[in-house]
Amino acid sequence: MQRVTITLDEDLLSAIDARVKSHNYQGRSEAVRDLLRTGLLDSSTHSPEPAKHCIATLSWVFDHATRDLAQRLSTLFHRHHSLIHTTQEIPLDHHHSMAVAVLKGESNSVHALTERVISERGVRHGRVFMVPIAPDIEEHAHGDQVEPHTHWRVRDS
Repeated sequence: MQRVTITLDEDLLSAIDARVKSHNYQGRSEAVRDLLRTGLLDSSTHSPEPAKHCIATLSWVFDHATRDLAQRLSTLFHRHHSLIHTTQEIPLDHHHSMAVAVLKGESNSVHALTERVISERGVRHGRVFMVPIAPDIEEHAHGDQVEPHTHWRVRDS
């Protein structure tokens, strides 16, 4: 590891110290490393060679009263059905729900889909968490069947 010196204003340093305490980090360095990793994964330019594939969760809160929102999202999801593994909707109150989707596929396609969902009129809050993965095609037995299939290995960056 290399040591890096940075200058922070008092408010930001206080926020980092509060995170160290609330998340039980051993020190500021661990908290800052974790925040940087998360921030870099959230950005579309997190490495010189971005992951070609990812697995992701997308969560969003939406207003049921928004005209045609359900139809627009349904159409969007059907157009991108190969990226979607599952979706779940949780009612929050009489007007709002939270939805969660698990996605897997080519990183640029997953990112584009999540941006479309989050930007839809009626979506109040949205957040995506993407994890880089790499396909690894193997042939080995599962029970009495031997056939090639893909395992998705989590990448470090």
